[in-house]
This record gives sequence, structure tokens and C-alpha cells, in this order.
Amino acid sequence: MRFTEIGQQLRAYRLESGLRAEEIAARLGVSRAALYRYEKGEVIKLDTIQRLAELLNISPLSLLGIGVEYYNRPVGYFERVRQIEETSEQILQVAGPLCYLTTSDVYDAALAEAFDEVAEQSAGDRGSVRAMTEQVLGILTARKRMYALRRPSIIAIMSATAIQRLLALGVAADLPASDRLRRICRQVAATEIENIASIMESEPMGLQFGLLAGAEPSSTFKVLRSRDRASLAINPFHTDAHPSAQTGVAMVTASDEAIAAHQRVAEASWREAVKGPAGAARLRQLVGAVAA
Repeated sequence: MRFTEIGQQLRAYRLESGLRAEEIAARLGVSRAALYRYEKGEVIKLDTIQRLAELLNISPLSLLGIGVEYYNRPVGYFERVRQIEETSEQILQVAGPLCYLTTSDVYDAALAEAFDEVAEQSAGDRGSVRAMTEQVLGILTARKRMYALRRPSIIAIMSATAIQRLLALGVAADLPASDRLRRICRQVAATEIENIASIMESEPMGLQFGLLAGAEPSSTFKVLRSRDRASLAINPFHTDAHPSAQTGVAMVTASDEAIAAHQRVAEASWREAVKGPAGAARLRQLVGAVAA
């Protein structure tokens, strides 16, 4: 058993559950420090894995990294992707309007302000809502920091339809926002698309974007490859969705068959995608059409 991977999945599922570490430790009959040691990769007994799985309402096989991992809250999925990205050398993303790892600090600032407005308008416990959003923002920041350090190669295939929606409604489109913030979110969206256009023009080593002008794939997914392993992450959660959103079920698997099937879809999409200066020109047309 790979205890480091078991520990990583334990942490992701703990965040997914919404339970505090001390709550799980108390129910398990161990100290919080012991639980954290399990999450860092300390040897863990099979009967403890069984009990943890029961507490987290998942299959023991999921903690063992066998089969498919399921997440129905953004925080658990984002944490799991962060863990996989730590060792990834290649990232292939299909669909969506942006590649989060390459967005600017301005994007993160707009996201934080949108989450803050939602917390202010919350009819429930504002403290818990703020804690949830800070948790997600912290994970996203850690992902971007790791990317800056390691610089894995990225191929991102974007959907023109998704980009048009982003430009029209702005970042955090599904969240209630003041008129002032909505204007900012639209400006940030235009800035991010312009940044991608600049990247497509310059075509830097290890970072490639393609634009799908036709029908977009039915799901958004990533194939992440490290030296000794590949993972498929299927994601229904937008990065700018509120952390409490439950808009679908994210899945992570290392199944060779699933990875190969999605790789074929990605390769077909890449062949059809508009790239380089032609793609940059098309992006700027989309920005101009919304601004007009």
C-alpha cells in the first residue's frame, strides 16, 4: 500500500466531509495529531482504514486508491487535484474558458471579493461561510504556487462558447454580486482572455492553448501525468463557483481504460482547435464583440 497516497486521499475526503479533524479523531478514538500523521503518510492499519471509510461515508477502496474517487463538493476535489499536481509533469485540460493555473493575481482578487460579498449576504453563520471560502482560496493559492515552482507542461483546450459566457457575465457569474463588483468581474474576464491571446501569440515552451470553435465536449476533464502514474480528473465545478456549491459529482481515477478514452477525445479536440496567432485573433474578436 502507498501510505502517502492514502494519507492524501484521507485529507481530501476529510475536507469533502465538512468534518473538523478533531471530530473525526474523536470518533475514531485517536488524537488529532495521530490523524494528521495518517494524512502525512504514516502507516495505517486496515481496520483503521475501514473505520475511517465508514466515518467519511466512502468505500475503503477509495481510500486505498483503488477504483474511482468521487467528490460532490469543490473543496475535496480541489484538494485532491492539488495533491496530484504536486508531482505532475504534464497537464492536459479539455473544455472550460480558462486554465486556472495560468490566471493572474487579479483573477484571484476578484474571486476573493465575490466570495466575501456572498458571505456578507449569508443568512446563516457568516463565520462558517468565510471559513469555507478561505479554505478553498488557500487550496487554489497553493496550486498556483506549486505551478510557479515546478512549471509542468500544460496543454489547455478551451471552448469558445464557455469563453463567450465568461466575457458576457464575468468571473463568478453564478454568484450574486453588486453592480460595482460585476463590472470588475467582467473586466477581469476580458483581461484573462487577453492574457491567453498573448500566450497563444508568443507560444512559450511548455504552455499551449487551443480554441474549440465548434461544439464543446460534454464534460470538462484533465489528464495529469507524472513519471510513474497518470490520473484522470472529471470536473463539474467551476473554479469561480461558490465553495458550498454542489453542482455535480467530480471523479478522479487512475484507470488505464478511462485515461485512454479521454486521451483520444483530447487528441481529436486538439486537432480541431485553432492555435497560435490565429487562435489569438479569434479570442480578441470575442473580447471585442462583447465590448462593442
